[in-house]
Amino acid sequence: MSLVHRPDVPAMSPADDAELADLLEMLKADDWPEDLFEGREFYDQWGTPVAADVRVTEREVGGVPAYLLTPPDADPERIGIWLHGGGYVFGSQTSHGSMVAEAARSAGCAFLHPQYRRAPEHKFPAPVEDAVAVYAALLDEGRDPASVVVAGDSAGGGLLLAALLAVRDRGLPVPAAAAVVSPWTDLAGTGETFTTKEDIDPLLSRSVVDDVAEAYLAGNAPETPYASPHYGDVHGFPPVLIQVGEREMLHSDSERFAAKLAAAGSPVSLEVWPGMVHVWHLHHSRLAKAREALARLGAFLREPGTAAPGEGARNEGTS
Repeated sequence: MSLVHRPDVPAMSPADDAELADLLEMLKADDWPEDLFEGREFYDQWGTPVAADVRVTEREVGGVPAYLLTPPDADPERIGIWLHGGGYVFGSQTSHGSMVAEAARSAGCAFLHPQYRRAPEHKFPAPVEDAVAVYAALLDEGRDPASVVVAGDSAGGGLLLAALLAVRDRGLPVPAAAAVVSPWTDLAGTGETFTTKEDIDPLLSRSVVDDVAEAYLAGNAPETPYASPHYGDVHGFPPVLIQVGEREMLHSDSERFAAKLAAAGSPVSLEVWPGMVHVWHLHHSRLAKAREALARLGAFLREPGTAAPGEGARNEGTS
């Protein structure tokens, strides 16, 4: 497997170190509620307002409520879909809308932000069904799949990859490109860093991950491919960019899925960002590294041909 296709991930500067230290102090002060429903409200508090120059409109796409975020000078011929994270339990337009808007700006096209059904009210496979329905509806509208890009973070990243499995299996054409941030691809939690990085991950813990997985799976085996794409056949995927932070429990999920894509002959680029936490992009108002990562993600979605088929692009910055 050939390595190093994309430019190196930007190294940390003293200013980046100071910003990260401030963020880690802020995260340390947060006391996550034990109740899942209280956790939703807590999670939404991390959200920041959508930039004033991004137009936000409510839509229903494929029967799924969604927000359409349109930045200035968006290419009307292209569109993106972003599936938010939150362990299939948390996450919404309130928590993620600002980040999705900046991803749309960077990618140069409007992004749909579906508010897919969440556990525990709606368990697996409801979110997968919603994600596929949104994509299929765009095709039914006459959209060329080559003009559609898709993205997601954390559980939304895993959901996106699972939806790509389902799209392919149903005989639908795949989108032009996919980008995932800190994707949760293995709900069984078999990756090495679930153990080795739990102590340095300020956002995730094994107990929280297990709780939301149980709420979502509702008795289904975590190795089910549409729940955990790590266990699926990934042949025929579009070009995929994976960005993950060095501090993450889910680091292994990204590493192993990138290797899986490369082994299947699917084009993949992997970026491991020094010092970064789970979905640091959400903190784009605080971290220059978040803004840099969003810029690179958008550039990839504009020009996804940065990793040749059958080759894995692995880039690990160093502190």
